[in-house]
Amino acid sequence: MRRSGPRRRLLSEINVVPYIDVMLVLLVIFMVTAPLITQGVKVDLPQADAEVISQETSEPIIITVDRRGDLYLDVGEAKNRPVDRETLLIRVGAILKHNPSVSILIKGDATVDYGRVVEAMVLAQAAGAPSVGLITVPSERPEP
Repeated sequence: MRRSGPRRRLLSEINVVPYIDVMLVLLVIFMVTAPLITQGVKVDLPQADAEVISQETSEPIIITVDRRGDLYLDVGEAKNRPVDRETLLIRVGAILKHNPSVSILIKGDATVDYGRVVEAMVLAQAAGAPSVGLITVPSERPEP
């Protein structure tokens, strides 16, 4: 026996509204986290005969290049006095020989010639550092 009246058909459509919500949330998350990820630049130097260093286990050595191109080393008593190339090479080499796991970071002034920063990187490599990190400061964003 058949029922009288209209037949009901099954609805076989996919509701995409929840997927759109999830994609919008992911888009917001990526937009917020992307600037945080790209704040620093790490530079790996070419291969050299040196011991492999592990992750940071101690304070890093910071080589600073000021706007005049003078080199400073944040180790020892004379932190505020410029050092010459040979002194920097000897001190960094001695520290790396004593503690090969220490990391080397270079902080260059924004107005200094790029060649002076590269020279500091080459000196660190010559002292035995297999890689060097560059310190950057995040740019301030204007408020809307």
